[in-house]
Amino acid sequence: MLKKNHTFLKKLLLEVTLLFQKFPALLYIFKWLIICLIIGICVGTASAGFLLSLQWATDFRENHLWIIALLPMGGLVVGIIYLYYGQEVEAGNNLLIDNVHNPQKKIPFRMAPFVYLGTIVTHLFGGSAGREGTALQMAGAIADQFTAIFKLNTEERKVLLILAIASGFGSVFGTPLAGAVFGLEVYLIGKIKYNALFPAFIASILADWTTTNLYGVTHIHYSIDIVPSLNVLTIIYSTIAGVLFGICAAVFSKGLQLTGIFFKDNIIYPPFRPFVGGIIVALAVFSIGTTKYIGLGIPYIVESFEKQSYFYEFAIKMLFTIITLSTGFKGGEVTPLFYIGATLGSAASLFLPLPTGLLAGMGFVAVFAGATNTPLACILMGIELFGIESGIYIAIACITAYLFSGHNSIYSKQRIGVRKHTQPNKYYRKRISDIKKLNVLKKQTN
Repeated sequence: MLKKNHTFLKKLLLEVTLLFQKFPALLYIFKWLIICLIIGICVGTASAGFLLSLQWATDFRENHLWIIALLPMGGLVVGIIYLYYGQEVEAGNNLLIDNVHNPQKKIPFRMAPFVYLGTIVTHLFGGSAGREGTALQMAGAIADQFTAIFKLNTEERKVLLILAIASGFGSVFGTPLAGAVFGLEVYLIGKIKYNALFPAFIASILADWTTTNLYGVTHIHYSIDIVPSLNVLTIIYSTIAGVLFGICAAVFSKGLQLTGIFFKDNIIYPPFRPFVGGIIVALAVFSIGTTKYIGLGIPYIVESFEKQSYFYEFAIKMLFTIITLSTGFKGGEVTPLFYIGATLGSAASLFLPLPTGLLAGMGFVAVFAGATNTPLACILMGIELFGIESGIYIAIACITAYLFSGHNSIYSKQRIGVRKHTQPNKYYRKRISDIKKLNVLKKQTN
């Protein structure tokens, strides 16, 4: 009996081997399905836990406003932890992007708990930050632990990191299609790695399903009530709005970079940077008497779709976020960018004759598109969040913002695959940060 079973298994294994040899795509699909299933469930679980923790931190802060006074101490503690135990992972999203281009040693797992705790501290004590950076870093740290287990080569490890980014993004925002394309788009401007297409989509979908269906975590839904019919005037108005969003994205990216340099140049001991940043933010909150510009600001994003925002709101949120993140607090830039874009778009309805909700939705994704150079992901995100009816307007805003934001990015290690314009591609494969240095040297030489 045992001999017969052994013979049967041997024949079955031979048949499967021959099948995979005859149809190599089957082996590729089977292999990445298994990997995506494991990574998707792990990342979706991490995102669910993170989102629930974030909600708790936000609720606690809003019900105990005195805790904002402790923001400087929270920043100091996080700064000390990263200085003495987390220097290898402090680069965050930029570390992930660098490893997609040029894989080095395995990303330490401690990146996940460090960025999780750092982000919860930021939100609990009143910093202005997002959640995408945390989700991406947790996903990358978790996924890279499986590189050795699955015996992945260098090229396969690149795909693994891309699908990790996709799954982290898709699960934390509830936009699996946008998450997949974001993972494919973000590391190299203008080019997509098509051998990662299948894994990125599967991992993002599975991670989102795990977060929403397995753990019951809900995501905010936004509503655009009025979408006008497309004509020459609405196209012109949408393009003007896109230019505005692109300039806003460039200002945010440059502001984040320059403010970070300022604090590094003037405060030598790294943990003192978030301590000082915490003092500035806490004093500002108590001075203006509102928590409207700290945390995620989701209720105010929703409000911008329903009524016209004041023109100064996006600028104040931008300042709070730049101070928070440039001084060393942890979290993401994307949700603040949603806030900045939505309130800017909402306020722009004062002089652009388009519906307030539509302009808020366009700004929501277009400022993000300009700041991350991921227009395709942002178009998909807009459609997933707001519906297909507004798709044309979302696309016009995102593409225009992408073009007018220039070669700037919130991710300094993002590289240029294709320039946004038709000039010779002299910066091919160069990092955004390297281009800035080259331009500075060129100006000094002249």
